[in-house]
Amino acid sequence: MERDGDDITATTPPDSDPSRKRKVHGMLKLYYGLNEEGKTADQAGSHDPCDINGPHFDPEVYLNKLRRECSLGELMDQESVMVKQIRSLDSDMQTLVYENYNKFISATDTIRKMKNDFKKMEDEMDCLSTNMAAITEFSASISGTLQDQHAQITKLSGVHTLLRKLQFLFELPARLNKCLELQAYAQAVNSHRCARCVLQQYSHMPSFRGIQDDCHVIMDKLAQELRQKFRDGGSSAKDLSECVELLLQLDEPAEDLCDKFLSHAQTRLEADLLSLEAEIREPPPSSATTDPPSSSTGRLSSAPSTGSPSDSSPKASALPSPSSRTDILEFIDRGCNEFVSSLCLVIASYQELFINRPQGGDLASKNIPQMANGKLHAFVDELAARYFSLVERRIQEEKSVGDNSLLVRALDRFHRRLQAVTKLLPGSAVPSQGTEIVVRAARERIRQYLSALQSFYLDSLTDVRQALAAPRLSMAAASVAGSGGNLGGPVLGKDTPASLPELLSSLSASILNQIKSVLASVHLFTAKDIAFSNKPYFKGEFCSQGVRESLVVSFIKFVCQSSRQFCESAGDRGGSTPPALLLLLSRLCLDYETSTISYILTLTDEQFLVQHNSPVTAVTALCTEAREAAQKLLNHYVKVQGLIISQMLRKSVETRDWVNTIEPRNVRAVMKRVVEDTTSIDVQVGLLYEEGVRKAHSSDSSKRTFSVYSSSRQQARYAPSYTPSAPMDTNLLSNIHKLFSERIDIFSPVEFNKVSVLTGIIKISLKTFLECVRLRTFGRYGLQQIQVDCHYLQMYLWRFVSDENLVHFLLDEIVGSTAHRCLDPAPMEQSVIEVICERG
Repeated sequence: MERDGDDITATTPPDSDPSRKRKVHGMLKLYYGLNEEGKTADQAGSHDPCDINGPHFDPEVYLNKLRRECSLGELMDQESVMVKQIRSLDSDMQTLVYENYNKFISATDTIRKMKNDFKKMEDEMDCLSTNMAAITEFSASISGTLQDQHAQITKLSGVHTLLRKLQFLFELPARLNKCLELQAYAQAVNSHRCARCVLQQYSHMPSFRGIQDDCHVIMDKLAQELRQKFRDGGSSAKDLSECVELLLQLDEPAEDLCDKFLSHAQTRLEADLLSLEAEIREPPPSSATTDPPSSSTGRLSSAPSTGSPSDSSPKASALPSPSSRTDILEFIDRGCNEFVSSLCLVIASYQELFINRPQGGDLASKNIPQMANGKLHAFVDELAARYFSLVERRIQEEKSVGDNSLLVRALDRFHRRLQAVTKLLPGSAVPSQGTEIVVRAARERIRQYLSALQSFYLDSLTDVRQALAAPRLSMAAASVAGSGGNLGGPVLGKDTPASLPELLSSLSASILNQIKSVLASVHLFTAKDIAFSNKPYFKGEFCSQGVRESLVVSFIKFVCQSSRQFCESAGDRGGSTPPALLLLLSRLCLDYETSTISYILTLTDEQFLVQHNSPVTAVTALCTEAREAAQKLLNHYVKVQGLIISQMLRKSVETRDWVNTIEPRNVRAVMKRVVEDTTSIDVQVGLLYEEGVRKAHSSDSSKRTFSVYSSSRQQARYAPSYTPSAPMDTNLLSNIHKLFSERIDIFSPVEFNKVSVLTGIIKISLKTFLECVRLRTFGRYGLQQIQVDCHYLQMYLWRFVSDENLVHFLLDEIVGSTAHRCLDPAPMEQSVIEVICERG
């Protein structure tokens, strides 16, 4: 065999481009002369007799061509190449034989076995052929024998079938009565359906007419029992389905069946709704009806003004709603377990009976599913609207903002149970309407929390006012020391419950804690385990417009606006607000502007992941509003305190006879009171505001004399010649002096520091003193008393202002104006004034 392979490969010319990477299967194809895959015989090679790989290769032609075209050396090289290719082919062929030896042996055994099996099979086929021939012969013999009786047998079989049908018809009334007794309604309907067409066809015959009438009576009775069974509704779903199917087969109108089913279901569902409505209408307990809504439901608990900020937990968190015996969660559970569950059961049963069941025969042409689906949607929408109305009424009764988790859990359960309606009744508007109820409840909850925060803030201010008013009782009979108490605010004595910094800290901390508590309660709406939290509203608008804008920003604006309202009341009403409260609120608004607003909004944005896609209020705008409120409050505080001192000075000037007064021996008590009150205000403002910047003081500020003193000495020299024209000259000099002095703005805005505040108060007080002096006429001793009082004020007030020259200028004006209005201008010696002031 190897020799044959050598001969074949020898006659096969080598490839023009030899490659050692040729595959073994390719060698076999070349050996057996097979074409490549996908190529026809014509495409396998060319017709060139010199193509060594082509099918038309001619060795002689190829050899002659080589002799003509190649030299001896090229012929030798070509020979060596061919020898190498032949050896390679031999080696590959041997490898193929060795690798496929087992396959060849197996193929040989298989062929040998197949020969044996086919031999046995041939014997069996011969036997089968013999048997089939015998059977064919026997069948032909039988057919020949029965050929004559075949027509008679066919006729008899037809008569037998007809007799059986007639027997069925004559026995049909009895059969139907028996089925009716056994309540085999399905069998009765099927039997009647089988005979109905025949009876109708032969109804003109008396015998068949009687059978038909009897069957009609029986079937009417059966239909009546089925209707009664359908109306009772006590049967299982399978029995109801069978009942509906049988009634439809008895030509009962499908629309009537739908109406009856829904009417019966509506009766049961309305009972559940009436039960829920009765729970809402149930009269509240007597103890709850006498309480105002704001006492336990519409507000947060007020933290004590001097207590710990952590004491601001709601008071009525565990109390039920005053208008219902059960809480909101129990109410929703009851509605879901009774009404919603029953509604889902009705929907499933109705769909199984009228919509999802296969419609065959005459029922397919009546389009029952479409009609039934429309009735079901109308039925569900009507009852769901009534149920939603009850739920919203019950949610509106939930005024208590103590424990928000109960309401959120109730809304979550309400929303989850409505999703079953979505699965049972695709396209229904019930789930979306339920989601709208949840959204409205969340918005209403935000409004309630805003109202509660506002009430808490106002209550906290009331507590602060009470704390500020309490020390006055203990101060009424006590003397006020220079570093002691103040008018209209808490004092620093031992009888004072709390100082201004403590009140401010407690108020600010309690408000901040309430805001955090409210944010934590509202955050329950966006918790991951709440089903409706993944709705677009609760991911976007609820966080940005609801919580941030409607709750937090609105409350901050309310704080600023309500604080500014203390400044809008003037005259008699202005005195109703303690000045210390104005000072405290101004500092509170200033703290909000510097840090609190930014902290609260940052906390809100981080907690609710607020995305500023919609326009929101900027932090800078709120800070500006808070600063404006603080500025207005502080300006009003300066005005109020200035008016209080001005009132004392005005009364002291107006109620005294300055022309006939006695020679001054001491400082008037009202001046001491002014210094004491100014000192108290200094202490009060210093508790909340920084010192501020002062101009450098001269070393003899307390000993400085007024310009009137020098002018008085000049007047003493020309006193004998004092004529009415002299005051005119003095006025002229005073006016010239004012032209070159700096203008003083009495009611200019103050800065947020103690020096600026005291400067504003003292300017108002001394300006009032000056204007009152201008309206009076003085005698000699009246002028001297004013000199003593002004020197006493100069001794103490210069240290409170930013520029002592301001005090000196105003006091100069007061004394100068007094001298201008004095009938006998004889000033007191400076040494005497100093002795009186130091003594008293």
